[in-house]
Amino acid sequence: MSIIDEVEALRRVPYFATMDPVKLKLLAFASDRFQLPAGGVICHQGEPGDAAYILLDGEADIVVKTNDGRQLTVAKVPKNTFIGEMAVLRNAPRNATVVAASPITALKVGKDAFYQLLRDVPQLAFEVMRELAERVEDTTAKLRDARAKLDAAGLS
Repeated sequence: MSIIDEVEALRRVPYFATMDPVKLKLLAFASDRFQLPAGGVICHQGEPGDAAYILLDGEADIVVKTNDGRQLTVAKVPKNTFIGEMAVLRNAPRNATVVAASPITALKVGKDAFYQLLRDVPQLAFEVMRELAERVEDTTAKLRDARAKLDAAGLS
């Protein structure tokens, strides 16, 4: 994949759709492209959040380890998705494992490059904040629904 192809692929990611092409070229150049087969692990729960990932092709599963040791798939992410940014922003271990559900092509964006990008493109920082706020709202709604079901069943 050429740098031009990577820039076009990045443009399909909602975070980057309106970004200056020069900035997209810098992002593509500063990122490491990789491929994984289905079942390959992009990142592991508990690892340091040293990079975020841009899923250019394929799908991935977000998997968490439960208290009793089971693996629970909590979400599926499609291509053109930016993932792993929460661990980078929190400077904390990853809260999930990301597994390729199909063969994938992705870009790995190191922490320093991600921070520089946020400094250089304030609109991107705003989009990241908005996406994270939407995820919190979605999680809160799911927890509220689960709590209501437990209450209705007399299990809370």
